[in-house]
Amino acid sequence: MADRQIDMKKTSYILGIESSCDDTAAAILQDNQVLSNCIANQKIHQSYGGVVPELASRAHQANIVPVVQQALSIANIDKKELSAIAYTRGPGLLGSLLVGSAFAKSLALSLDIPLIEVNHMQAHLLCHFIKNEDERPPEFPFLGVTLSGGHTQLVLVESHFEMKEIGRTRDDAIGEAFDKCGKIMGLNYPAGPEIDRLAKVGDPNAFDFPIPKVDGLDVSYSGLKTAFINLVNKNSMKNPNFIEENLNDLCASIQKTLVTVIINKLILAKKKYDLNRIVIGGGVAANSEIRSVLSEKAKQDHWEVFLPPFQYTTDNAAMIGIVGYHKMMTQQLGTMNQSVSARLSL
Repeated sequence: MADRQIDMKKTSYILGIESSCDDTAAAILQDNQVLSNCIANQKIHQSYGGVVPELASRAHQANIVPVVQQALSIANIDKKELSAIAYTRGPGLLGSLLVGSAFAKSLALSLDIPLIEVNHMQAHLLCHFIKNEDERPPEFPFLGVTLSGGHTQLVLVESHFEMKEIGRTRDDAIGEAFDKCGKIMGLNYPAGPEIDRLAKVGDPNAFDFPIPKVDGLDVSYSGLKTAFINLVNKNSMKNPNFIEENLNDLCASIQKTLVTVIINKLILAKKKYDLNRIVIGGGVAANSEIRSVLSEKAKQDHWEVFLPPFQYTTDNAAMIGIVGYHKMMTQQLGTMNQSVSARLSL
């Protein structure tokens, strides 16, 4: 399969499969246009306050066939019309990745069509190249920022597949910090969206939290998370109703600080690389504070900011499909013996 050449003069139909964490997703793309984008969420993890890997992989096994069938049905095509299958090779949870990989390989083999491996982190940034009537794709080079529950990265992007990590979290990802701060306040998992909602009616200056001092373009969220937890625990000992009475202000204050950490590093990266084109990807890209601050930067400091449509912020298969399309355009096809990688790098 790796040696097969694809006739790019023909219209392509690509099945994208995403299974890196707890969302089972499938999408159909006609060239660079999304025909369907289906996701099966796993609600079971809410009871545990985080994703349980074993439960996630079992749920993927149950969900993947119905989700793929749904994607094909909405796109109104038969599986025999598929030109290629793109799947997430990593990074992510090993068991979850194996389910998606095994299904993709089996289906590609049965249909005798090419298989294309995709880096999940590249896909979060390349989702901006999905055909969009309202916005043109970013030009290269640009500064990419991936913000999610498992990753926080600053990336120098020279082309579709020339990406260099220039900064990353040294401990917790920004989404993980949101969730852990939310957990101490009694919010459900994932806590990020709930903190965002409550912060809208809170005072972002009510509580002062320290900005971690980290050299270079790396960030750290562990100390900030600990400072927040210590403040909540200390005040709750004095006043059992502290969280309830200050919930909105707590959410607004911690959200402002979490966002400030990454924005400060983005300002440094912009100066260092002399680039004002900023491309955001990942689940936390849906956060209203991040969008507001970046929109303000675009107005005041003339940043060229690209924010993904909300349907492409969370883990989804459309972003896997668009990477598959661009890899297919350059004949970068995968092989059946390629193993998944939980720690796959850019």
